[in-house]
Amino acid sequence: MLEFYNVSKSFWTGKTNKVILHEASFRIELGNSMGILAPNGSGKTTIINMMAGLEKPDDGVITRSCRVSFPLGFMGGINHRHTATENARYIARLYQLDPDEVEAFCRWLCDIGDYFDMPVGTYSQGMRSRFAFALMLGIEFDLYLVDEGMPATTDVKFNRRAGAILKERLDDATVLIVSHQAETLERYCNSAAVLSGGQLNFFDTLEEAKAIYDYETQS
Repeated sequence: MLEFYNVSKSFWTGKTNKVILHEASFRIELGNSMGILAPNGSGKTTIINMMAGLEKPDDGVITRSCRVSFPLGFMGGINHRHTATENARYIARLYQLDPDEVEAFCRWLCDIGDYFDMPVGTYSQGMRSRFAFALMLGIEFDLYLVDEGMPATTDVKFNRRAGAILKERLDDATVLIVSHQAETLERYCNSAAVLSGGQLNFFDTLEEAKAIYDYETQS
């Protein structure tokens, strides 16, 4: 379970105070994959980062009683001065997992040869994306957080292997997707919430949420 209780978050833009959430309270239950619809620039990434523990709320309490992933494709936890080996083993210890197993899995899935023992900062963008994706798949979570869409790289072979593993993981896990497009949610989510005026308004079906979202964004 992931729970927000009276959570508020805002930013000063230099001209005005932009409210992301205002005293929002809600609960994400395991087994109920859902989505959040919100226009670009409304704070989707901020909300998902708070869910992952990457950002703190201004006020309120966020409770995580399950294993919550970092946003898929997130690179912020990777130290570019260290090798993929060092990063994989460090992240494994953070999650109290076997460093040997996590390193071996990432090394196999990335398939980048000797580069795995070189600093991540020397990688191409594609190689960094492959490593970030592999690292996420090397850890099993109860709740997977997705910002906009499922991650992918320019490597077709890697995408095929990683995609098959991700599908298998998501079949047994709960997914929360934030997006500005309802189509992004359709594959995994049956219900959704709409971010409006600093509040998340929840709907029993994706169709209901989409109808309200379309009305608000087009009016």
